[in-house]
Amino acid sequence: MKSAMKSVRNVAQVPTAPGDCSRGRWLQSWSIVVSQRVDVIEPKTWMCLICGWIYDEAAGDAEHGIAAGTAWAAVPMNWTCPECGARKEDFEMVQL
Repeated sequence: MKSAMKSVRNVAQVPTAPGDCSRGRWLQSWSIVVSQRVDVIEPKTWMCLICGWIYDEAAGDAEHGIAAGTAWAAVPMNWTCPECGARKEDFEMVQL
């Protein structure tokens, strides 16, 4: 899992005194920095131990109703290997 930081900086300017707007005198009154942590999960690949077919989380399995980007944990337990019919528990995570 990777983390990314996203920052936004807002600066507001307000007049230093009433009427200063017309004379162009401004005071920087505040600034806020907002940070948001975003966890980025790399898609994984899973290999069927029976026939070697690869399930790629990024690609999914559209022919069998699994949308691209579907994590392995979200694949239904009754899903089977499109090549040999092996059950989900017959898959192992592999790095390609």
